[in-house]
Amino acid sequence: MINPRSTRRRLALSVLLVFAIVAGLGFRLVDIQVVRAEEISAGASDHRSRQVTVYGTRGSIVDASGVVLADSVQRFDITASPRNVDFVTTSILRDDDGDGESERVTVPTSEAIEAIAAITGDDAAEMMAALTDALADNPLADFAYLSRKVKLEQFEQVKALGISWVYNEQQPARSYPNGAVAGNLVGFLGTDEPLAGVENYMNECLAATNGSSLYEAGADGVALPGTTYVDTEPVDGATVRLTIDSDLQWFAQQTLASNAEELGAAWATAMVVRVSDGYIMAAADWPSVDPNDLNSLPAEDMGARSFTSPYEPGSIIKPFTFASLLDAGKVSVDESILVPATYTEGLPAGKVITDAWWHGEVRWTAAGILADSSNIGTSMLSTRLDAEDRREYLLGFGFNTQSGVDFLGEEPGTVLPLDRLDSITNVTQQFGQGMAATSAQVASAYQALGNGGVHVPLTLVEGCEWPDGTVTNTPSAESTRVVSESAANDTVSVMEQVITQGSLSSIVSFPGYRVAAKTGTAEIAENGVYGDERIVSIAGMVPADDPEYVVVVTIAKPDTMRTSAAAAPAFETIMQQVIKAFRIAPSSESAPFIPLTW
Repeated sequence: MINPRSTRRRLALSVLLVFAIVAGLGFRLVDIQVVRAEEISAGASDHRSRQVTVYGTRGSIVDASGVVLADSVQRFDITASPRNVDFVTTSILRDDDGDGESERVTVPTSEAIEAIAAITGDDAAEMMAALTDALADNPLADFAYLSRKVKLEQFEQVKALGISWVYNEQQPARSYPNGAVAGNLVGFLGTDEPLAGVENYMNECLAATNGSSLYEAGADGVALPGTTYVDTEPVDGATVRLTIDSDLQWFAQQTLASNAEELGAAWATAMVVRVSDGYIMAAADWPSVDPNDLNSLPAEDMGARSFTSPYEPGSIIKPFTFASLLDAGKVSVDESILVPATYTEGLPAGKVITDAWWHGEVRWTAAGILADSSNIGTSMLSTRLDAEDRREYLLGFGFNTQSGVDFLGEEPGTVLPLDRLDSITNVTQQFGQGMAATSAQVASAYQALGNGGVHVPLTLVEGCEWPDGTVTNTPSAESTRVVSESAANDTVSVMEQVITQGSLSSIVSFPGYRVAAKTGTAEIAENGVYGDERIVSIAGMVPADDPEYVVVVTIAKPDTMRTSAAAAPAFETIMQQVIKAFRIAPSSESAPFIPLTW
Protein backbone atom coordinates (compact mmCIF):
# COMPACT_ATOMS: atom_id res chain seq x y z
CA MET A 1 0.00 0.00 0.00
CA ILE A 2 1.41 3.41 -1.05
CA ASN A 3 1.77 6.00 1.65
CA PRO A 4 0.27 9.24 0.27
CA ARG A 5 2.34 11.33 2.66
CA SER A 6 5.62 9.73 1.48
CA THR A 7 4.65 10.25 -2.14
CA ARG A 8 3.96 13.93 -1.62
CA ARG A 9 7.31 14.28 0.15
CA ARG A 10 9.22 12.71 -2.76
CA LEU A 11 7.32 14.86 -5.23
CA ALA A 12 8.15 18.01 -3.28
CA LEU A 13 11.82 17.05 -3.15
CA SER A 14 11.83 16.39 -6.89
CA VAL A 15 10.23 19.76 -7.61
CA LEU A 16 12.74 21.50 -5.35
CA LEU A 17 15.62 19.67 -7.10
CA VAL A 18 14.35 20.61 -10.54
CA PHE A 19 13.89 24.20 -9.40
CA ALA A 20 17.45 24.26 -8.00
CA ILE A 21 18.84 22.90 -11.25
CA VAL A 22 16.86 25.38 -13.34
CA ALA A 23 17.87 28.23 -11.02
CA GLY A 24 21.52 27.18 -11.26
CA LEU A 25 21.34 27.02 -15.05
CA GLY A 26 19.58 30.35 -15.16
CA PHE A 27 22.21 31.94 -12.97
CA ARG A 28 24.91 30.47 -15.14
CA LEU A 29 23.12 31.71 -18.26
CA VAL A 30 22.86 35.22 -16.85
CA ASP A 31 26.54 35.09 -15.88
CA ILE A 32 27.55 34.04 -19.39
CA GLN A 33 25.19 36.21 -21.41
CA VAL A 34 25.11 39.32 -19.25
CA VAL A 35 27.80 39.51 -16.58
CA ARG A 36 30.69 38.00 -18.56
CA ALA A 37 29.32 38.44 -22.06
CA GLU A 38 31.90 41.02 -23.17
CA GLU A 39 34.83 39.09 -21.71
CA ILE A 40 33.78 35.79 -23.25
CA SER A 41 32.98 37.37 -26.60
CA ALA A 42 36.38 39.03 -26.69
CA GLY A 43 38.08 35.77 -25.80
CA ALA A 44 36.24 33.90 -28.51
CA SER A 45 37.04 36.65 -30.97
CA ASP A 46 40.70 36.39 -30.08
CA HIS A 47 40.65 32.76 -31.07
CA ARG A 48 38.79 33.43 -34.34
CA SER A 49 39.81 36.92 -35.47
CA ARG A 50 43.01 37.65 -37.36
CA GLN A 51 44.39 41.12 -38.04
CA VAL A 52 46.27 41.76 -41.26
CA THR A 53 48.27 44.86 -42.16
CA VAL A 54 46.93 46.73 -45.18
CA TYR A 55 49.95 48.51 -46.60
CA GLY A 56 49.80 52.05 -47.85
CA THR A 57 51.87 52.78 -50.94
CA ARG A 58 55.15 54.61 -50.41
CA GLY A 59 55.36 57.68 -52.64
CA SER A 60 57.35 57.65 -55.86
CA ILE A 61 60.43 59.74 -56.61
CA VAL A 62 60.34 61.28 -60.08
CA ASP A 63 62.49 63.68 -62.08
CA ALA A 64 61.38 67.10 -63.31
CA SER A 65 59.50 65.51 -66.25
CA GLY A 66 57.86 62.77 -64.23
CA VAL A 67 60.29 59.97 -65.12
CA VAL A 68 60.10 57.45 -62.27
CA LEU A 69 63.36 57.02 -60.36
CA ALA A 70 61.93 55.11 -57.38
CA ASP A 71 58.60 53.32 -57.14
CA SER A 72 56.75 50.87 -54.92
CA VAL A 73 56.02 47.35 -56.08
CA GLN A 74 54.22 44.47 -54.43
CA ARG A 75 56.18 41.54 -53.10
CA PHE A 76 54.86 38.52 -51.23
CA ASP A 77 55.96 36.58 -48.20
CA ILE A 78 55.25 32.85 -48.56
CA THR A 79 54.13 31.56 -45.14
CA ALA A 80 52.91 28.27 -43.72
CA SER A 81 50.83 26.83 -40.87
CA PRO A 82 53.24 24.28 -39.31
CA ARG A 83 50.57 22.60 -37.18
CA ASN A 84 48.59 21.70 -40.31
CA VAL A 85 51.54 20.14 -42.13
CA ASP A 86 51.55 16.38 -42.66
CA PHE A 87 55.29 15.72 -42.77
CA VAL A 88 54.76 12.46 -44.65
CA THR A 89 52.63 13.34 -47.69
CA THR A 90 51.11 16.48 -49.15
CA SER A 91 48.44 17.02 -51.77
CA ILE A 92 49.47 19.37 -54.59
CA LEU A 93 48.24 20.39 -58.03
CA ARG A 94 50.49 19.24 -60.85
CA ASP A 95 50.36 19.00 -64.62
CA ASP A 96 52.00 15.63 -65.18
CA ASP A 97 50.58 15.20 -68.70
CA GLY A 98 51.71 18.60 -69.92
CA ASP A 99 48.24 19.33 -71.30
CA GLY A 100 47.83 22.53 -69.29
CA GLU A 101 45.37 20.91 -66.91
CA SER A 102 46.59 20.47 -63.33
CA GLU A 103 45.39 17.50 -61.31
CA ARG A 104 45.66 16.93 -57.59
CA VAL A 105 48.22 14.32 -56.65
CA THR A 106 49.75 13.17 -53.38
CA VAL A 107 53.53 13.46 -53.07
CA PRO A 108 56.04 13.21 -50.22
CA THR A 109 56.00 16.46 -48.26
CA SER A 110 59.73 16.91 -48.92
CA GLU A 111 58.93 16.93 -52.65
CA ALA A 112 56.27 19.62 -52.14
CA ILE A 113 58.74 21.80 -50.26
CA GLU A 114 61.35 21.28 -53.00
CA ALA A 115 58.76 22.45 -55.54
CA ILE A 116 58.29 25.69 -53.57
CA ALA A 117 62.06 26.17 -53.22
CA ALA A 118 62.57 25.68 -56.96
CA ILE A 119 60.16 28.56 -57.62
CA THR A 120 61.45 30.99 -54.98
CA GLY A 121 65.14 30.16 -55.24
CA ASP A 122 65.39 29.38 -51.53
CA ASP A 123 66.92 26.35 -49.85
CA ALA A 124 64.45 23.49 -49.33
CA ALA A 125 66.27 22.27 -46.21
CA GLU A 126 65.96 25.72 -44.63
CA MET A 127 62.24 25.74 -45.42
CA MET A 128 61.77 22.37 -43.72
CA ALA A 129 63.77 23.60 -40.75
CA ALA A 130 61.54 26.67 -40.45
CA LEU A 131 58.51 24.39 -40.07
CA THR A 132 60.08 21.97 -37.61
CA ASP A 133 61.68 24.74 -35.53
CA ALA A 134 58.33 26.52 -35.22
CA LEU A 135 56.67 23.31 -33.96
CA ALA A 136 59.54 22.67 -31.56
CA ASP A 137 58.89 26.06 -30.00
CA ASN A 138 55.10 25.65 -30.04
CA PRO A 139 53.31 22.41 -31.02
CA LEU A 140 50.30 24.51 -32.08
CA ALA A 141 52.36 26.94 -34.16
CA ASP A 142 50.24 28.43 -36.92
CA PHE A 143 52.86 30.61 -38.62
CA ALA A 144 56.32 30.30 -40.19
CA TYR A 145 58.10 32.05 -43.06
CA LEU A 146 59.11 29.95 -46.04
CA SER A 147 60.27 32.75 -48.34
CA ARG A 148 60.37 36.55 -48.11
CA LYS A 149 59.46 39.19 -50.69
CA VAL A 150 59.04 37.05 -53.79
CA LYS A 151 57.86 38.62 -57.04
CA LEU A 152 54.30 38.36 -58.32
CA GLU A 153 55.08 35.66 -60.87
CA GLN A 154 56.78 33.52 -58.20
CA PHE A 155 53.87 34.03 -55.84
CA GLU A 156 51.41 32.92 -58.53
CA GLN A 157 53.45 29.79 -59.26
CA VAL A 158 53.53 28.85 -55.57
CA LYS A 159 49.81 29.52 -55.27
CA ALA A 160 49.18 27.29 -58.31
CA LEU A 161 50.61 24.34 -56.36
CA GLY A 162 47.43 24.43 -54.25
CA ILE A 163 49.10 23.35 -51.01
CA SER A 164 46.54 23.72 -48.24
CA TRP A 165 48.95 24.75 -45.49
CA VAL A 166 50.79 27.41 -47.55
CA TYR A 167 49.60 31.01 -47.40
CA ASN A 168 50.94 34.44 -48.36
CA GLU A 169 51.21 37.99 -47.11
CA GLN A 170 51.62 41.05 -49.30
CA GLN A 171 54.71 43.13 -48.56
CA PRO A 172 55.59 46.45 -50.20
CA ALA A 173 59.06 46.74 -51.75
CA ARG A 174 61.05 49.38 -53.62
CA SER A 175 62.04 49.35 -57.27
CA TYR A 176 64.50 51.68 -59.04
CA PRO A 177 63.65 51.30 -62.74
CA ASN A 178 66.54 53.48 -63.95
CA GLY A 179 69.15 51.71 -61.85
CA ALA A 180 72.23 53.80 -61.14
CA VAL A 181 70.80 56.91 -62.85
CA ALA A 182 70.56 59.37 -59.96
CA GLY A 183 71.15 56.49 -57.55
CA ASN A 184 73.51 58.77 -55.65
CA LEU A 185 70.63 61.23 -55.12
CA VAL A 186 67.64 58.90 -54.75
CA GLY A 187 69.27 56.69 -52.14
CA PHE A 188 67.77 53.40 -50.99
CA LEU A 189 65.80 51.61 -48.28
CA GLY A 190 67.05 49.20 -45.66
CA THR A 191 65.01 46.37 -44.19
CA ASP A 192 62.99 48.63 -41.92
CA GLU A 193 63.82 52.23 -42.84
CA PRO A 194 65.26 54.49 -45.53
CA LEU A 195 69.03 54.70 -45.29
CA ALA A 196 70.30 57.25 -47.78
CA GLY A 197 69.54 60.07 -50.20
CA VAL A 198 66.09 61.47 -50.95
CA GLU A 199 64.55 58.25 -49.64
CA ASN A 200 65.86 59.23 -46.22
CA TYR A 201 65.71 63.00 -45.93
CA MET A 202 62.31 63.26 -47.67
CA ASN A 203 60.89 60.28 -45.80
CA GLU A 204 58.26 62.45 -44.12
CA CYS A 205 56.69 63.00 -47.54
CA LEU A 206 57.30 59.56 -49.01
CA ALA A 207 56.25 57.40 -46.08
CA ALA A 208 52.83 55.75 -46.16
CA THR A 209 50.66 55.08 -43.12
CA ASN A 210 49.56 51.46 -42.98
CA GLY A 211 46.01 50.40 -42.18
CA SER A 212 44.63 47.05 -41.06
CA SER A 213 41.85 44.59 -41.82
CA LEU A 214 40.24 41.86 -39.73
CA TYR A 215 38.90 38.47 -40.76
CA GLU A 216 37.46 35.43 -39.01
CA ALA A 217 39.59 32.33 -39.42
CA GLY A 218 38.69 28.68 -39.33
CA ALA A 219 40.66 26.04 -37.44
CA ASP A 220 43.10 25.78 -40.35
CA GLY A 221 43.76 29.52 -40.31
CA VAL A 222 41.97 30.17 -43.62
CA ALA A 223 39.70 33.23 -43.76
CA LEU A 224 36.01 32.40 -43.56
CA PRO A 225 34.13 33.73 -46.59
CA GLY A 226 32.49 37.12 -46.11
CA THR A 227 34.20 37.89 -42.79
CA THR A 228 36.95 40.29 -43.93
CA TYR A 229 36.54 44.01 -43.36
CA VAL A 230 38.89 47.01 -43.28
CA ASP A 231 39.49 48.23 -39.76
CA THR A 232 41.75 51.20 -40.61
CA GLU A 233 42.25 52.65 -44.08
CA PRO A 234 45.89 53.04 -45.23
CA VAL A 235 47.20 56.44 -46.34
CA ASP A 236 49.56 56.61 -49.33
CA GLY A 237 52.72 58.69 -49.33
CA ALA A 238 53.37 61.71 -51.55
CA THR A 239 55.27 61.79 -54.85
CA VAL A 240 58.56 63.64 -54.48
CA ARG A 241 59.45 65.55 -57.64
CA LEU A 242 63.13 66.34 -58.15
CA THR A 243 64.55 69.18 -60.22
CA ILE A 244 66.93 66.97 -62.15
CA ASP A 245 66.65 65.96 -65.78
CA SER A 246 67.20 62.19 -65.76
CA ASP A 247 68.52 62.14 -69.34
CA LEU A 248 71.14 64.76 -68.53
CA GLN A 249 71.91 62.97 -65.26
CA TRP A 250 72.54 59.75 -67.19
CA PHE A 251 74.72 61.57 -69.70
CA ALA A 252 76.78 63.26 -66.98
CA GLN A 253 77.29 59.96 -65.16
CA GLN A 254 78.40 58.21 -68.34
CA THR A 255 80.78 61.04 -69.22
CA LEU A 256 82.28 61.10 -65.74
CA ALA A 257 82.74 57.33 -65.69
CA SER A 258 84.52 57.33 -69.04
CA ASN A 259 86.86 60.21 -68.21
CA ALA A 260 87.57 59.29 -64.60
CA GLU A 261 88.42 55.69 -65.46
CA GLU A 262 90.74 56.85 -68.25
CA LEU A 263 92.51 59.19 -65.82
CA GLY A 264 92.77 56.54 -63.10
CA ALA A 265 90.91 58.87 -60.71
CA ALA A 266 89.67 58.01 -57.23
CA TRP A 267 86.31 59.73 -57.68
CA ALA A 268 84.65 62.47 -59.69
CA THR A 269 81.59 64.75 -59.58
CA ALA A 270 79.71 66.89 -62.07
CA MET A 271 76.92 69.37 -61.37
CA VAL A 272 74.64 71.35 -63.65
CA VAL A 273 72.69 74.20 -62.02
CA ARG A 274 70.11 76.53 -63.54
CA VAL A 275 71.25 80.07 -62.86
CA SER A 276 67.89 81.79 -62.47
CA ASP A 277 66.60 79.72 -59.55
CA GLY A 278 69.41 77.45 -58.34
CA TYR A 279 67.65 74.28 -59.56
CA ILE A 280 70.00 71.31 -59.84
CA MET A 281 69.56 69.79 -63.30
CA ALA A 282 72.18 67.08 -62.76
CA ALA A 283 74.39 66.04 -59.84
CA ALA A 284 76.51 63.12 -60.98
CA ASP A 285 78.99 61.11 -58.97
CA TRP A 286 81.48 58.49 -60.04
CA PRO A 287 81.32 55.78 -58.82
CA SER A 288 77.54 55.86 -58.48
CA VAL A 289 75.41 53.31 -56.66
CA ASP A 290 72.65 51.25 -58.24
CA PRO A 291 69.98 51.08 -55.49
CA ASN A 292 68.82 47.75 -56.93
CA ASP A 293 72.23 46.22 -56.17
CA LEU A 294 73.75 47.50 -52.94
CA ASN A 295 76.56 44.97 -53.14
CA SER A 296 77.96 46.58 -56.28
CA LEU A 297 80.00 49.26 -54.46
CA PRO A 298 81.75 49.79 -51.13
CA ALA A 299 79.91 51.88 -48.56
CA GLU A 300 82.01 55.02 -49.18
CA ASP A 301 80.77 55.19 -52.79
CA MET A 302 77.05 54.85 -52.03
CA GLY A 303 76.30 58.48 -51.26
CA ALA A 304 76.57 61.77 -53.11
CA ARG A 305 80.07 63.20 -52.83
CA SER A 306 78.78 66.35 -54.50
CA PHE A 307 77.23 67.18 -51.13
CA THR A 308 79.16 65.15 -48.59
CA SER A 309 82.86 65.37 -49.53
CA PRO A 310 84.47 68.80 -49.04
CA TYR A 311 87.93 69.34 -50.54
CA GLU A 312 90.36 72.20 -51.06
CA PRO A 313 89.04 73.61 -54.35
CA GLY A 314 92.04 75.66 -55.44
CA SER A 315 91.93 78.35 -58.11
CA ILE A 316 88.24 78.05 -59.01
CA ILE A 317 87.74 80.18 -55.86
CA LYS A 318 89.63 83.14 -57.41
CA PRO A 319 86.63 84.59 -59.30
CA PHE A 320 84.87 85.19 -55.96
CA THR A 321 87.88 87.05 -54.58
CA PHE A 322 88.02 89.10 -57.80
CA ALA A 323 84.28 89.90 -57.68
CA SER A 324 84.61 90.92 -54.02
CA LEU A 325 87.42 93.34 -54.84
CA LEU A 326 85.42 94.82 -57.73
CA ASP A 327 82.34 95.16 -55.53
CA ALA A 328 84.34 96.94 -52.80
CA GLY A 329 85.94 99.29 -55.32
CA LYS A 330 89.42 98.00 -54.52
CA VAL A 331 90.41 97.14 -58.07
CA SER A 332 89.37 97.70 -61.70
CA VAL A 333 89.44 95.16 -64.50
CA ASP A 334 92.08 96.99 -66.54
CA GLU A 335 94.31 98.09 -63.65
CA SER A 336 98.00 97.56 -64.40
CA ILE A 337 99.83 95.52 -61.78
CA LEU A 338 103.48 94.50 -61.61
CA VAL A 339 103.58 90.96 -60.22
CA PRO A 340 106.87 89.64 -58.82
CA ALA A 341 108.22 86.10 -59.03
CA THR A 342 107.22 85.28 -55.43
CA TYR A 343 105.05 86.66 -52.65
CA THR A 344 106.41 86.84 -49.09
CA GLU A 345 104.67 89.88 -47.59
CA GLY A 346 103.57 89.16 -44.01
CA LEU A 347 104.59 85.48 -44.24
CA PRO A 348 106.85 83.72 -41.74
CA ALA A 349 110.53 83.54 -42.60
CA GLY A 350 111.21 80.93 -45.24
CA LYS A 351 107.57 80.76 -46.41
CA VAL A 352 106.74 81.85 -49.89
CA ILE A 353 103.75 81.84 -52.26
CA THR A 354 104.50 81.05 -55.90
CA ASP A 355 102.54 80.43 -59.06
CA ALA A 356 102.09 77.02 -60.65
CA TRP A 357 104.86 77.88 -63.10
CA TRP A 358 108.07 79.81 -62.61
CA HIS A 359 108.22 83.33 -64.01
CA GLY A 360 110.03 86.56 -63.42
CA GLU A 361 108.30 89.89 -62.98
CA VAL A 362 105.09 90.03 -65.03
CA ARG A 363 103.05 93.03 -66.13
CA TRP A 364 99.52 91.74 -65.68
CA THR A 365 96.28 93.61 -65.68
CA ALA A 366 93.90 92.71 -62.86
CA ALA A 367 91.96 90.72 -65.47
CA GLY A 368 95.16 88.91 -66.43
CA ILE A 369 95.82 87.90 -62.82
CA LEU A 370 92.44 86.14 -62.75
CA ALA A 371 92.45 84.76 -66.30
CA ASP A 372 96.02 83.42 -66.01
CA SER A 373 95.35 82.27 -62.43
CA SER A 374 98.23 83.89 -60.59
CA ASN A 375 98.42 82.98 -56.90
CA ILE A 376 100.91 85.78 -56.35
CA GLY A 377 98.75 88.42 -58.01
CA THR A 378 95.65 87.20 -56.18
CA SER A 379 97.51 87.41 -52.86
CA MET A 380 98.62 90.95 -53.61
CA LEU A 381 95.13 92.13 -54.54
CA SER A 382 93.29 90.30 -51.76
CA THR A 383 95.10 92.22 -49.01
CA ARG A 384 93.37 95.38 -50.21
CA LEU A 385 90.38 94.06 -48.26
CA ASP A 386 90.69 93.41 -44.55
CA ALA A 387 90.43 89.81 -43.36
CA GLU A 388 86.93 90.18 -41.97
CA ASP A 389 85.53 91.53 -45.26
CA ARG A 390 87.30 88.82 -47.28
CA ARG A 391 85.69 86.16 -45.12
CA GLU A 392 82.24 87.76 -45.23
CA TYR A 393 82.28 87.83 -49.02
CA LEU A 394 83.13 84.11 -49.14
CA LEU A 395 80.31 83.37 -46.71
CA GLY A 396 77.96 85.41 -48.87
CA PHE A 397 78.72 83.17 -51.84
CA GLY A 398 77.51 80.20 -49.79
CA PHE A 399 80.76 78.75 -48.45
CA ASN A 400 80.99 77.46 -44.89
CA THR A 401 77.30 76.54 -44.88
CA GLN A 402 75.12 73.82 -46.39
CA SER A 403 73.83 74.42 -49.90
CA GLY A 404 70.13 74.67 -49.00
CA VAL A 405 69.32 71.20 -50.32
CA ASP A 406 69.64 69.72 -46.82
CA PHE A 407 70.95 66.49 -48.31
CA LEU A 408 71.60 63.63 -45.90
CA GLY A 409 75.18 63.89 -44.64
CA GLU A 410 75.77 67.21 -46.38
CA GLU A 411 78.93 68.96 -45.17
CA PRO A 412 79.25 72.74 -44.78
CA GLY A 413 82.92 72.89 -45.73
CA THR A 414 85.31 75.24 -43.97
CA VAL A 415 86.14 78.92 -44.21
CA LEU A 416 88.32 79.52 -41.19
CA PRO A 417 87.18 82.12 -38.64
CA LEU A 418 89.44 85.10 -38.01
CA ASP A 419 90.82 83.73 -34.76
CA ARG A 420 92.07 80.62 -36.56
CA LEU A 421 93.67 82.34 -39.52
CA ASP A 422 97.44 82.35 -39.56
CA SER A 423 99.47 84.62 -41.80
CA ILE A 424 99.51 82.02 -44.58
CA THR A 425 95.87 80.87 -44.70
CA ASN A 426 94.87 84.52 -44.28
CA VAL A 427 95.99 84.84 -47.91
CA THR A 428 95.71 81.34 -49.38
CA GLN A 429 91.99 81.05 -48.59
CA GLN A 430 91.48 83.64 -51.32
CA PHE A 431 92.75 81.22 -53.95
CA GLY A 432 91.17 78.08 -52.55
CA GLN A 433 93.87 76.58 -50.32
CA GLY A 434 93.43 76.31 -46.57
CA MET A 435 89.65 76.20 -46.99
CA ALA A 436 87.27 73.40 -47.99
CA ALA A 437 84.09 73.26 -50.08
CA THR A 438 81.86 70.67 -51.70
CA SER A 439 81.09 70.52 -55.42
CA ALA A 440 77.57 71.67 -54.55
CA GLN A 441 78.91 74.79 -52.81
CA VAL A 442 81.18 75.63 -55.73
CA ALA A 443 78.27 75.26 -58.17
CA SER A 444 76.09 77.40 -55.89
CA ALA A 445 78.70 80.16 -55.74
CA TYR A 446 79.00 80.23 -59.55
CA GLN A 447 75.21 80.45 -59.74
CA ALA A 448 75.48 83.77 -57.87
CA LEU A 449 78.09 85.11 -60.28
CA GLY A 450 75.98 84.09 -63.26
CA ASN A 451 72.88 85.59 -61.66
CA GLY A 452 74.25 89.12 -61.55
CA GLY A 453 75.60 88.74 -58.02
CA VAL A 454 72.38 87.37 -56.46
CA HIS A 455 72.76 84.07 -54.62
CA VAL A 456 69.81 81.65 -54.63
CA PRO A 457 70.15 78.47 -52.51
CA LEU A 458 70.35 75.25 -54.48
CA THR A 459 67.16 73.22 -54.91
CA LEU A 460 66.91 69.47 -55.54
CA VAL A 461 63.25 68.87 -54.57
CA GLU A 462 60.51 70.81 -56.34
CA GLY A 463 57.86 69.59 -53.92
CA CYS A 464 55.82 66.76 -52.43
CA GLU A 465 52.67 66.04 -54.42
CA TRP A 466 50.04 64.39 -52.21
CA PRO A 467 47.24 62.09 -53.41
CA ASP A 468 44.63 64.78 -52.68
CA GLY A 469 46.38 67.20 -55.07
CA THR A 470 48.07 69.42 -52.50
CA VAL A 471 51.75 70.26 -52.88
CA THR A 472 54.07 70.88 -49.94
CA ASN A 473 57.80 71.38 -49.41
CA THR A 474 58.09 73.79 -52.31
CA PRO A 475 61.35 75.78 -52.55
CA SER A 476 61.54 79.16 -50.87
CA ALA A 477 62.19 82.22 -52.99
CA GLU A 478 64.93 83.39 -50.62
CA SER A 479 67.80 85.14 -52.37
CA THR A 480 70.69 87.32 -51.26
CA ARG A 481 72.76 89.87 -53.13
CA VAL A 482 76.43 89.13 -52.60
CA VAL A 483 78.09 91.58 -54.99
CA SER A 484 76.85 94.24 -57.38
CA GLU A 485 75.58 93.30 -60.81
CA SER A 486 78.49 95.11 -62.46
CA ALA A 487 81.04 93.29 -60.28
CA ALA A 488 79.51 89.93 -61.16
CA ASN A 489 79.19 90.68 -64.88
CA ASP A 490 82.76 92.01 -65.11
CA THR A 491 84.05 88.88 -63.40
CA VAL A 492 82.18 86.65 -65.86
CA SER A 493 83.61 88.68 -68.77
CA VAL A 494 87.12 88.09 -67.48
CA MET A 495 86.37 84.37 -67.13
CA GLU A 496 85.50 84.35 -70.84
CA GLN A 497 89.14 85.17 -71.53
CA VAL A 498 90.10 81.76 -70.09
CA ILE A 499 88.23 80.25 -73.04
CA THR A 500 89.21 82.77 -75.71
CA GLN A 501 92.85 83.52 -74.88
CA GLY A 502 93.72 81.61 -71.70
CA SER A 503 94.61 78.10 -70.62
CA LEU A 504 91.50 76.48 -72.13
CA SER A 505 91.62 78.23 -75.50
CA SER A 506 93.33 75.31 -77.26
CA ILE A 507 91.61 72.55 -75.26
CA VAL A 508 87.84 73.15 -75.40
CA SER A 509 85.60 74.57 -78.09
CA PHE A 510 81.99 75.78 -78.17
CA PRO A 511 81.38 77.13 -81.68
CA GLY A 512 78.74 79.86 -81.73
CA TYR A 513 78.52 80.11 -77.95
CA ARG A 514 80.14 82.34 -75.41
CA VAL A 515 81.31 80.31 -72.44
CA ALA A 516 83.01 81.60 -69.29
CA ALA A 517 85.14 79.26 -67.19
CA LYS A 518 87.77 78.97 -64.51
CA THR A 519 90.11 76.08 -63.81
CA GLY A 520 91.47 74.81 -60.52
CA THR A 521 94.29 72.51 -59.49
CA ALA A 522 94.43 71.97 -55.73
CA GLU A 523 97.07 70.13 -53.76
CA ILE A 524 95.82 67.51 -51.30
CA ALA A 525 97.08 67.71 -47.76
CA GLU A 526 97.76 64.47 -45.93
CA ASN A 527 98.70 64.65 -42.25
CA GLY A 528 99.05 68.39 -42.61
CA VAL A 529 101.54 68.18 -45.50
CA TYR A 530 100.78 68.81 -49.17
CA GLY A 531 101.84 65.92 -51.37
CA ASP A 532 101.78 64.97 -55.03
CA GLU A 533 98.07 64.13 -55.25
CA ARG A 534 95.73 66.70 -56.84
CA ILE A 535 92.05 67.53 -57.19
CA VAL A 536 91.41 69.18 -60.54
CA SER A 537 88.31 71.04 -61.60
CA ILE A 538 86.68 73.36 -64.10
CA ALA A 539 83.66 75.55 -63.43
CA GLY A 540 81.87 77.59 -66.06
CA MET A 541 78.63 78.99 -67.40
CA VAL A 542 76.77 79.35 -70.68
CA PRO A 543 76.02 81.67 -72.39
CA ALA A 544 78.49 84.08 -70.82
CA ASP A 545 76.61 87.16 -72.04
CA ASP A 546 73.41 86.05 -70.23
CA PRO A 547 74.19 82.95 -68.12
CA GLU A 548 71.55 80.23 -67.97
CA TYR A 549 73.43 77.18 -66.69
CA VAL A 550 76.49 76.49 -64.57
CA VAL A 551 78.59 73.35 -65.06
CA VAL A 552 81.19 72.20 -62.51
CA VAL A 553 83.40 69.12 -63.01
CA THR A 554 85.74 67.86 -60.28
CA ILE A 555 88.13 64.91 -60.57
CA ALA A 556 90.04 63.60 -57.56
CA LYS A 557 93.53 62.10 -57.66
CA PRO A 558 93.96 61.53 -61.39
CA ASP A 559 96.99 59.37 -62.21
CA THR A 560 97.71 60.11 -65.85
CA MET A 561 97.34 63.92 -65.78
CA ARG A 562 97.49 66.11 -62.70
CA THR A 563 96.61 69.53 -64.08
CA SER A 564 93.18 71.09 -64.55
CA ALA A 565 93.36 70.09 -68.23
CA ALA A 566 92.41 66.61 -67.01
CA ALA A 567 88.88 67.89 -66.29
CA ALA A 568 88.53 69.61 -69.67
CA PRO A 569 87.14 66.70 -71.76
CA ALA A 570 84.32 65.98 -69.29
CA PHE A 571 83.58 69.70 -68.86
CA GLU A 572 83.42 70.26 -72.62
CA THR A 573 81.24 67.19 -73.27
CA ILE A 574 78.76 67.96 -70.51
CA MET A 575 78.58 71.66 -71.43
CA GLN A 576 77.87 70.78 -75.06
CA GLN A 577 75.10 68.42 -73.94
CA VAL A 578 73.59 71.16 -71.76
CA ILE A 579 73.50 73.45 -74.80
CA LYS A 580 71.67 70.76 -76.80
CA ALA A 581 69.37 69.53 -74.05
CA PHE A 582 68.07 72.97 -73.10
CA ARG A 583 68.21 74.41 -76.62
CA ILE A 584 70.29 77.41 -75.66
CA ALA A 585 70.30 79.99 -78.42
CA PRO A 586 73.67 80.80 -80.00
CA SER A 587 75.32 84.03 -78.90
CA SER A 588 74.65 86.98 -81.18
CA GLU A 589 77.94 88.75 -80.39
CA SER A 590 81.51 87.64 -79.89
CA ALA A 591 83.20 87.65 -76.52
CA PRO A 592 84.83 90.97 -75.62
CA PHE A 593 88.60 91.21 -75.77
CA ILE A 594 90.08 92.20 -72.42
CA PRO A 595 93.85 92.85 -72.25
CA LEU A 596 95.57 90.50 -69.83
CA THR A 597 98.95 92.22 -69.82
CA TRP A 598 100.27 95.72 -70.32
